[in-house]
Amino acid sequence: MKIKVTVALLLLLVLASATDVGKVFFFPVESNSAYVQLTPMKPLNLQAFTLCMRVATQIWEQREIILFAYRTQEADELNVWRESNGRLALYLRTSKDATFFTLPMLSALPTHLCVTWESSTGNTAFWVDGRRSMLNIYRRGHIVQPNGAIIIGQDADSLLGKFDEKQSFVGEITDVHMWDSVLRACQIEQLYEKKYNAPSGNVLNWNYLKYKIHGNVVEKHTSEEYS
Repeated sequence: MKIKVTVALLLLLVLASATDVGKVFFFPVESNSAYVQLTPMKPLNLQAFTLCMRVATQIWEQREIILFAYRTQEADELNVWRESNGRLALYLRTSKDATFFTLPMLSALPTHLCVTWESSTGNTAFWVDGRRSMLNIYRRGHIVQPNGAIIIGQDADSLLGKFDEKQSFVGEITDVHMWDSVLRACQIEQLYEKKYNAPSGNVLNWNYLKYKIHGNVVEKHTSEEYS
């Protein structure tokens, strides 16, 4: 009897893990109220990071799209944007100075997207479907400050407030992971290919994510391959 109960519990754990892995946040329309707040596993006191996600969007008109936002009371600490001209951009604690990358356009087909940054060198890169961009040097010596809020779906001009629907994300986001270090190229390739031994984030781990949904965001679960 104990063996049967143990097997049943293991099966439930496997199914629960599969459900978490198959989670997708769908933002169906432009909005100034729909977002998901993510709870990190440790404070974002960062001198380096790797941020990865899978993203799909059908917003083609020339407007900005926020992909990831982290803000403290004082300022935007770490934002990732698709700019109105289609370029991808990383902003660290400023609304004016960013580093820009001309890369394949995001589309309705899911793209595995990562950005890496290291304070000691300033080395910054975007990774699209496992392939690295050229390096830019950006904000050498900077430190990302803790005690802020992480959200996807909106750009906050105050802590969890002052949203603009014309900057909101529309589409699907899944597989959000974040590390407090720069991953190796082979690890990012494993993530893109969804290898069984791919690393999981130690700041944000999509498989065990704590989050709160606000507004019109549809949480979907699928066992289909999302790559």
